Amino acid sequence: MVELQAGRGEWFCALAWARVLGEQGREADASEVLAPYVATGWWTAVVAAAELLEGWGRIDEAIEITRIRMEAGHPMALEAYTRLLARHGRAEEAFDLLVPHVDDGVLATALVDVASVAGRDEEAAALLVGRIRADHCCDGPWCCRGLDPDTLLGLLATTRERQGCIDEAIALLHRRQITSVNSRDQLADLLARHGRIEELRAYAALDGHEEALQRLAELLEEGDDLEGAIAVYGQADGPAARNPNSAYELAQLLARHGRGGEAIAVMRAQADAHHSDDWILHALSELCLDQGCPADGLAHLDALDARRGGGGEWELFWMRLPLIAACGGVDEGVEQARAHPEGNTWYAAKHIARLLAGAGRTEEAVAVLQQHDRRNSHDLAHHLVDLGRVEEAMAVLQHISPPSPLVPTARLWSEEPPF
Repeated sequence: MVELQAGRGEWFCALAWARVLGEQGREADASEVLAPYVATGWWTAVVAAAELLEGWGRIDEAIEITRIRMEAGHPMALEAYTRLLARHGRAEEAFDLLVPHVDDGVLATALVDVASVAGRDEEAAALLVGRIRADHCCDGPWCCRGLDPDTLLGLLATTRERQGCIDEAIALLHRRQITSVNSRDQLADLLARHGRIEELRAYAALDGHEEALQRLAELLEEGDDLEGAIAVYGQADGPAARNPNSAYELAQLLARHGRGGEAIAVMRAQADAHHSDDWILHALSELCLDQGCPADGLAHLDALDARRGGGGEWELFWMRLPLIAACGGVDEGVEQARAHPEGNTWYAAKHIARLLAGAGRTEEAVAVLQQHDRRNSHDLAHHLVDLGRVEEAMAVLQHISPPSPLVPTARLWSEEPPF
């Protein structure tokens, strides 16, 4: 079935089928499956083909198909090409290609990574230092095109840390405007790596440094200092009392170490203080369920519902279903869900089906979802596959109209998918 759909213009089927063929040693057949997509010039298909070739050890071919796109001017090809070179013994060449593009944030990041392999950290650092502007006075961290100041400082700090200049790296990171990127704080991670706990503690104590607080707690937990980790968050008067995110991290920490009652108390306090934040209520409900006290979770949700005026909206009600099922059984949960004013909606069907499927009643879950099949197509298809009804699952997921024909182009790259 996957092979059939791959030939009909279904990209994800084509990619999956090519990977399977490659694993079977049928590399030529795998390349042939992707060839029509690559021929459209679509960059995603080019990257996928290059990754397969690299995985098969056909490095020169992988390099070649990225090189010709780079020379054609694709904006993402230079990074892919140079990283590929660096992974396969040509880091010096890759570094030289990246040097003229150091004002681009993405390519500057690649340059710093490649510099480590090429042994050219000092050259990379000199390039970055030359771009630090003492007179820079933007209102935000990404005011400038290209390499923004925060990224520049972070990359230079990475280089200095590799060179053993830890104090300089720390000083650089203290100059950033935005301290957290992708839920990590580079300075906190650096201090933790070098065992500078007191500096990390002082840094984490500053307002707005949630990720540093979390990293300090992680470090202490890893060192078997559970009480120290708990103390980082505090309880009555610490960050956990003021910040729901810190409270959540504390609750998870307590639960991991068998102190579920304390964990629930932490999240209950947050739910009382922020009873309009559904994610906190959801976290509390899951914690009560995991700790084997679903009745407590239900009682708290009842109290909050009354405080909110007893509107009974579905956004609050659906959290009850696993708790109801744990207390009175799945049938009780389903019955209450169906009796709800919104119990016949497509979004209610999704939660009812999840409850049934979790109890092994997949056929019933499918029947519920089929009443709203277009709105719940992925969940419905998943359960149909579990039941071995693959043809029905395919029919649910099939495009209403077939994909557009794949059209080869003389252009070597394209931003748009061929469908």
